Amino acid sequence: PARRGCAVTAAGGERRREEEEEEQRGTATGRGRVVHPRPERCGRGGTVSSSPPAFLCLVPSVCSFTRLSAACDFVKLSGLLLASLFAWYLGYIFAAHVPQESLSTSIAYLQDIGKKPVLKAPLPKRQKCDHWSPCSPGSYAYRVLSGGGKEKLAKICFEDELLISEEKGNVGRGINIAIVNYETGELTSANFFDMWEGDHSEEMVAFIENAPQGSLLFMVTHDDGSARLKSNAKKLVEALGSKEIQNMKFRSSWVFIAAKGFKLPDDIEREKINHSDSKKNRYNGWPAEIQIEGCIPRNLM
Repeated sequence: PARRGCAVTAAGGERRREEEEEEQRGTATGRGRVVHPRPERCGRGGTVSSSPPAFLCLVPSVCSFTRLSAACDFVKLSGLLLASLFAWYLGYIFAAHVPQESLSTSIAYLQDIGKKPVLKAPLPKRQKCDHWSPCSPGSYAYRVLSGGGKEKLAKICFEDELLISEEKGNVGRGINIAIVNYETGELTSANFFDMWEGDHSEEMVAFIENAPQGSLLFMVTHDDGSARLKSNAKKLVEALGSKEIQNMKFRSSWVFIAAKGFKLPDDIEREKINHSDSKKNRYNGWPAEIQIEGCIPRNLM
């Protein structure tokens, strides 16, 4: 419509120019002619003068572009609705022809995918006496742990068996000692000696002296192990290889391993001590617990 309106206007203008020229020629020749210009239309925009402004010819074009955009939007919306209806219809046909059991199985399988556990690295295998790495088949595993505070009691573990512990009910304040037969690995005897109340130092001396040859001795403190420990007991433990028994103080944490009738290898950690220090103590009045662990070869005798 815009093009047609503008074409009519242009034709009207051309015709008027021709009539004016003809009138001028008639005047010149004496044949006057009165020409009444006819109004022209610019498309559907109504009657205008024979020389309409240019912008009036653009109005139908703008209107036409707006209508075209609206028509495109309508086509898009219609296409979307048709596509949705078609997809729904296909789904309906698919559901009607697929067996119910197969559909249920597929849905259950998809649900199980989310439930499958994520593969994780296996946890490290627990070793004897909670070692990080296992001892060789020809060795004994041991772990000696001193007490720490009032709640954490001393422990002596040998070949994954607790020789002295709270669970066994044979741990107490003072010095705890376990004696093991080196050849068989079996526990010979275990006891604790209170060094805060009573006179148990001589009992400890007798207990150590009665240990048979070929024995392993594991010693560990809980709470205080020095207040009533006599010098002869210290010398006896020192003769077994201790280098810290003479330095024992109030509530010192102390662990020691000894052999009677044979010699332990030099590379085995045999003794450790931690003195009470009010500035460094982990517990109120008690130093932190200490431990030693390792492997003892079975071919030392």
